[in-house]
Amino acid sequence: MSATTGATCPQNSAQVAGDRFEAARTVADAVLYEGYVLYPYRASSRKNQVRFQWGVLTPRSHSQADGSERWWARTECLLDPGDRRDHPVLRIRVRCLQTQRRTVEARLTRGSFTSPGSAFGPVDALEVDGTSHVEWDEAVDRTIDLPPLIIPPGGTAAGELPFHLEGGSEAEPVHAADGTLAGRFIRERHAIDGMIRVATAPAAYGSPYVKVEVTVENATAGGKDASRRADVVAQSLVAVHTMLAVDGATFVSLLDPPGAAAEAAVACRSVGTYPVLIGADDVVLSSPIILYDHPEVADQSPGDLYDSLEIDEILALRVITLTDSEKAEARGTDARAAAIIDRCDALSPEAMGRLHGQMRPVEPEWLTVTTPGRDAAPWWDPASDQSFDPWSDSVRVGGIDLAQGSAVRLHPSGQADAQDMFLDGRRGTVAGVFADVDGGIHLAVTLDDDPAARELNWQGRYLYFRPEEVEPLPDRRESEIRP
Repeated sequence: MSATTGATCPQNSAQVAGDRFEAARTVADAVLYEGYVLYPYRASSRKNQVRFQWGVLTPRSHSQADGSERWWARTECLLDPGDRRDHPVLRIRVRCLQTQRRTVEARLTRGSFTSPGSAFGPVDALEVDGTSHVEWDEAVDRTIDLPPLIIPPGGTAAGELPFHLEGGSEAEPVHAADGTLAGRFIRERHAIDGMIRVATAPAAYGSPYVKVEVTVENATAGGKDASRRADVVAQSLVAVHTMLAVDGATFVSLLDPPGAAAEAAVACRSVGTYPVLIGADDVVLSSPIILYDHPEVADQSPGDLYDSLEIDEILALRVITLTDSEKAEARGTDARAAAIIDRCDALSPEAMGRLHGQMRPVEPEWLTVTTPGRDAAPWWDPASDQSFDPWSDSVRVGGIDLAQGSAVRLHPSGQADAQDMFLDGRRGTVAGVFADVDGGIHLAVTLDDDPAARELNWQGRYLYFRPEEVEPLPDRRESEIRP
């Protein structure tokens, strides 16, 4: 790394950074392979025809000619050096995927026998022991660690690091279970050049905070005339994300900055990436996927599914229902897809049960209200304010007080969703009168003609309407039929 200003620290950056970034590793791995292969995990699936959507940095010439992809991404975050005597030390790691084209070749036979020196020939699919291996774009995990950067008094430092991801070609023999040579895989990668630029500076004149800027660029020559997106991606940095760690200082949340840092936080403008705190406040993960501060991979998740917009339980159940031929094709598509199929098939009832119905508290401590003589309750819980009791409170509608047990006819307004609009004219019974934190009143209602009404009422599952969306029925025995 060449430092234009500031200084570099002569420590083993890879070893130190690896320890510091361990808290971010599981989330960063999920980001790295998000969308790598999608359910139903087969190369022939329409969902897997256009892949590698996140954090793609193409060669500059292609980006400028095409306009649909970036060739650079920038992370801007905020550092609070505090009043420590030691100069903060910034550590940066950039991770990405480099794609490689895997083609398949079958072993050719001559006459009625096969010789050890037989040649290979390309095929659309190579059938081996019931698995169909096909052409596929794999990916190689790449990590670039920058030397530590000392931030001097005043906060101004800068540096840059060019890097090179080597291309290459390898052959891997494919054997049947009995040891017979059936064919081979050919893997080819294009070389990719890149540049990482780092700069730190005071967030504003007189500000105690330091803005950190990390820019990742694809500096690969060529790419302008590539006709297929797959050919462009082969020369691109994929799923690019940046991890930052600091010694002797802390990072400031850009999503919820303290009041003193709010103005400086707003001035941080990342491009193509979203920095969040992870682990302690001395580590930041900046990824092409929007996350909240302190993200974590759920302990119940048994492994990567690469389709994280889905729910693990639902996706695992779907995998289990694939036919044997579909599973065989998925196994031949990619080693990671094969691992998903095998893992889902082997899920025990206990492991599946852990994926279902997990509830975890998410509110921070400041959202808890304590009422004298009562246990602490979250601000949204009716128990947090004894002046409200949804089971005895009432609201006056059309000159009639509505409370628990009152009969009403529903008239959802134009602002209701489509499901509620189907309930227009239906009769219901008020289960409770609820007040929200903004002062609004909502009637919890069960439908009289719903066979599950008693069960839903016992479970506390209601339909909610504003007072102006119900018509009071003075007598529950009223037999009026709405024309």
